[in-house]
Amino acid sequence: MARYLAQIIVMGAQVVGRAFARALQQEFAASQAAAKARSSAGQHSAAASSITGMSLQEAQQILNVSTLTPEEIQKNYEHLFKVNDKTVGGSFYLQSKVVRAKERLDEELSIQTQQQSKQSQQNTET
Repeated sequence: MARYLAQIIVMGAQVVGRAFARALQQEFAASQAAAKARSSAGQHSAAASSITGMSLQEAQQILNVSTLTPEEIQKNYEHLFKVNDKTVGGSFYLQSKVVRAKERLDEELSIQTQQQSKQSQQNTET
């Protein structure tokens, strides 16, 4: 009886070990893919994400913008900021998320304008 119990325990440990190893491999592959995507997005954008603690996609989802136009960002920001004001029954947490999202998108807009000005300077020099 003890022998069968020991075999069951060993087999269970092997199954769990294999599943853990497989999950670890999948996680490693996913982190490699994410790192590759971040590096292709640009160093400035990655730095802005780490500073604000929010990715560009998350900021766009929060403010419900698909294109980075200052007018659309400002319009949606003002609306969501007013709706989530604590004095009208809104959530301070959501309001702070809206502010952080706007900061992230503003940072991305400034990065894009800097890149465009560098490109235009390079084009005029050649």
